[in-house]
Amino acid sequence: MTQFWFAASTEEFRPPELVEQCRAAEDAGFDALGVSDHFAPWWPEGKASSAWVHLGAVGQVTTKPIGTGVTPIVHHYHPGVVAQTFMSLEALYPGRVWLGVGSGESVNEVPLGLDWPSPGEQIQRMDRGLEAITRLWDGETVTMDGGWFGLREAKLYTRSETRPKLYVSAFGPKAAAVAGRYGDGLWTLPDPDSAPEVIDAYREACARSGRQEGEIIMQAGFHLADDEQRAIDGARHWKPTQLPEVYTRDIHDPAEKQRLAAEKVSDEEFAHEGFLIGADAGEHVERIRAMEGLGATVVCLQLVGNADPMGSIRRYGAEVLPELRGA
Repeated sequence: MTQFWFAASTEEFRPPELVEQCRAAEDAGFDALGVSDHFAPWWPEGKASSAWVHLGAVGQVTTKPIGTGVTPIVHHYHPGVVAQTFMSLEALYPGRVWLGVGSGESVNEVPLGLDWPSPGEQIQRMDRGLEAITRLWDGETVTMDGGWFGLREAKLYTRSETRPKLYVSAFGPKAAAVAGRYGDGLWTLPDPDSAPEVIDAYREACARSGRQEGEIIMQAGFHLADDEQRAIDGARHWKPTQLPEVYTRDIHDPAEKQRLAAEKVSDEEFAHEGFLIGADAGEHVERIRAMEGLGATVVCLQLVGNADPMGSIRRYGAEVLPELRGA
């Protein structure tokens, strides 16, 4: 059966709020608890706390699987430190930890001194980073020149008996090939125009690498408030996440992202085609079922917007998840 994961938004809420949302999401019946991993938010007044700190805290007060969706592996996180951190989390919470990875966005990297690379170089950087992470997790002592990072006789001195799951984000076939080589699953968008090609590329890469196919994770933002317009007004600042160019071009200024999004993304496109924003629980159920129809084995739903965050979680527990599960 399809799993339904909850994701908290470091870009919008402070750490105490994030922890309480995850506790509420577990009570509501979500199957796992994720968190976004951003150094900077999508809008000037946003938040940006450490996802890794959050995972350590939320693991203490919940029992569900926990992980990031997703951690950028192109610059500001050295792959050795990523490998160490998530293996440490796995030692704390055996069998519960996943690492979601992607090629990042300039909003996360440029403020830390990176000249933003081309899309091709982003994928190459992620590929070499994942090679390092998986080799360290496997117990190797690793020396390698990754181009943008290096390792010299590096190993993990503390390892769990189990290893974290690794889910790789991909919006196109080249990144999907990386997911097939290294990942325990593919993380992508529920776009009916692009998802089939991405999923096929992932499966072909799994076959070439002799790896078993894993989860197909599709993600969307959600907010289910009692008032349609209030829900849209409270989440509109998330529109830049629906611009393809913010994932490939050097657009790192949050104010510029908002300006572009206001020009290019209508409220209707944002709320009812990209994200799941509004007051009708039935619409949310219908659109999530469409994601299942695209091949999703996991639907990851990221809470966005300030109209009624805790109420949105409660309504999902009472009206959406039971309907999806046929209860």
